[in-house]
Amino acid sequence: FSVGGTNDSNENGVTYAAFCWKAGNGTVENNDGTNISTVSVNQDAGFSIVKYTGTGAAMTIGHGLSVEPKLTIIKDRDAAVNWIVYTRVIDGSLDYLFLDTTAAAGNSGLTGPNSSIWNMQVASSYSNTSGRNYIAYCWTDIEGYSKFGTYKGNGNANGPFVYTGFKPAFTIC
Repeated sequence: FSVGGTNDSNENGVTYAAFCWKAGNGTVENNDGTNISTVSVNQDAGFSIVKYTGTGAAMTIGHGLSVEPKLTIIKDRDAAVNWIVYTRVIDGSLDYLFLDTTAAAGNSGLTGPNSSIWNMQVASSYSNTSGRNYIAYCWTDIEGYSKFGTYKGNGNANGPFVYTGFKPAFTIC
């Protein structure tokens, strides 16, 4: 990919990180929900990219994973709003966080995803505003490949032990 002139991702002398994932080989239309979505899916990697348009009202969209996503990051492509993250790994309920703030997690109140659809039963300026275009990045656990969870810090120099079942090559905290 290329980055254009001076902007928020190309300031002189500033170091950046780019995280790039490839889902499937192309996209397909997904009709599993009440709204059509376009998905690129790699079920072996437990990852899908979902493109959809918000309705501002109750809707469901297919995500293509065939299992419930453990973590979903949604980006509004039409407005400068926070990237929202949804997950059940914190306390079992569907919680939300923001990638670009220090705000604590909160209970989303949404039903959220299941094995075939993402249920957004209300309007949201972060994930379901009428007429806005969104991209959702959905991940699930794949034994020996990826793991999503939580841990509590212990303040020790060597930190807590976090079991994943494999040796991670990449970790995001």
